[in-house]
Amino acid sequence: MKIAVLSDIHGNLDALKAVMEDIHSQGAEKIFICGDVAMAGAEPAETIDYLLKERKFKDIVIIQGNTDEMILKSTGSPDDGYTPPNETMAEALKYAQKILSPNKKEFLFELAPSHSEKIDDISVLLVHGSPRRNNEDIYPDMPMDELAKIIEGVEENVIFCGHTHKPVIYHLGKKTVINAGSVGRPFADMPDACYVILYTAGSGKFEVNFRYVPYDYRFSAEKLSKLPFKGAEKLAQMLIKATSEYPD
Repeated sequence: MKIAVLSDIHGNLDALKAVMEDIHSQGAEKIFICGDVAMAGAEPAETIDYLLKERKFKDIVIIQGNTDEMILKSTGSPDDGYTPPNETMAEALKYAQKILSPNKKEFLFELAPSHSEKIDDISVLLVHGSPRRNNEDIYPDMPMDELAKIIEGVEENVIFCGHTHKPVIYHLGKKTVINAGSVGRPFADMPDACYVILYTAGSGKFEVNFRYVPYDYRFSAEKLSKLPFKGAEKLAQMLIKATSEYPD
């Protein structure tokens, strides 16, 4: 069986469409999405509309990411626990809250924080940040003892996450941890959209293939730069450079 796993779309509809076309070409039978659907991209509302439509015809499981939760719970106060301290992201959040209709916010509200499923003798867990918190990083080159603590007590064999926007795979004994990277805001020094194909073959055997999908990221960045909130141009430049560094 082939399962596509993607994360961190962040309102980048162009990247999402390119990835979905690639998923179709790969013959994936199921799609897992590890959250962060709408915020900080050019088309938050349109991205949700697209996913709602696709979910009617495809086997798609979507969980809630930390920015999805922010949209629902942030009050705009710096001490509310949900408003980003970074001014650019705080403005992107306010914009998403303003333009998303009640039914789209309801869609985000109904997303589960995690998902567990057994596929061909493999137990799979989807989280956004980590099994402990939706905003905890699982990143490249992290100490193995630190990662072991993060997944302590997890029963599933394969753990998929996102949040850092940086793809990586770790093997810890009988467990495998895979960060699927980012579809809509990659921070891996290349602007292509990133996702994962999981191949299962029964008897607990599987393979993981990271796929990098080109799309017109400059066109997406141009649309993003024109949005009416402070910092939109900064987000656009970050999209082009595929970086987590906010420009001055």
